[in-house]
Amino acid sequence: MKLRSALTALTLFAAPAAVVLGGATGAGAAPSNGAAAVAVTKISHATATSMFSGSGITWSSSGGCSDRDNATCTSFTQLNLATAQGAQTLKSATGCALNITGGTETGHASGTYSHWNGYKLDYAKSTCVTNYIKNTFTYIGPRGDGALQYRSGSGNIYADEGNHWDVLYYNCGGC
Repeated sequence: MKLRSALTALTLFAAPAAVVLGGATGAGAAPSNGAAAVAVTKISHATATSMFSGSGITWSSSGGCSDRDNATCTSFTQLNLATAQGAQTLKSATGCALNITGGTETGHASGTYSHWNGYKLDYAKSTCVTNYIKNTFTYIGPRGDGALQYRSGSGNIYADEGNHWDVLYYNCGGC
């Protein structure tokens, strides 16, 4: 019995990046009526920037910084791995230049599927990215704030917020 307790404690200590959230079904599927829980893997800012650099994705911030607690920065601290992979999938699928302007930093709307919780990224608008989203994904109507929304085949939601795309990643988009 002591060995089992030690292994349980070791597992909890050794795997702090896995967080379980209710309200989703399948491997990173869009939320349903809370049928099952999905483990979410969190990554560091350094891991995310390495992934993005390797895929040719750029990022910028109005403050020229990466402090998660500063709204003028662009941070990837506590980003979901699937979200980072979703950005890579978008870059690969579109062939467009892709610049991230918002990550997990404070200052965005709250909620379970929020920037702060690692589910969202903001992308600078470009004709290439906009044309891809509008011509490839399904228009699903306006969000409560009026932003026009498009759903990818994998269920991720792309919202046109005027000067940027706000993307909600439930999964990696087919990585």
